[in-house]
Amino acid sequence: MSDIELKEGIKAPDFVLPGSDNKEHSLKGYSDKKVVLYFYPKDNTPGCTLEAQAFRDNIEEFANLNAVVLGISRDTLVSHEKFITKQCLPFILLSDNDETVCKLYDVLKEKNMYGKKSIGIERSTFLIDEEGILQKAYRKVKVDGHIEQVLEELKNL
Repeated sequence: MSDIELKEGIKAPDFVLPGSDNKEHSLKGYSDKKVVLYFYPKDNTPGCTLEAQAFRDNIEEFANLNAVVLGISRDTLVSHEKFITKQCLPFILLSDNDETVCKLYDVLKEKNMYGKKSIGIERSTFLIDEEGILQKAYRKVKVDGHIEQVLEELKNL
């Protein structure tokens, strides 16, 4: 859990994470752009693949809205690299192995699959403006129609 309650209109928590391009990435490093920060459970799984493909297929539209897409999961950089190559993803994936940023953004939730409880990432997307202000938080994201919602919201920022 984060110490600050993450609400729309507040400064989004900054972070530094390793990216699939072998560089460190921080939120403040994108201060001239809107950031679409999306958290997803796992590379190369059905829902996460569909979500990544939707971001990929609309990447020009995001760019036209001065927005950069960053995906975050607990997967390793090696796993991210395979996912990027397999799906031809034109955006950076960040590795949060120690769950620091997942906790900052409060996306770790208890999941129950086949009677087995575990802690996993709840699919979530955060829209952050050029000033670093959290403009929109989407929780419990359903992949269908999500990209259209995000693009519509970005047009209004």
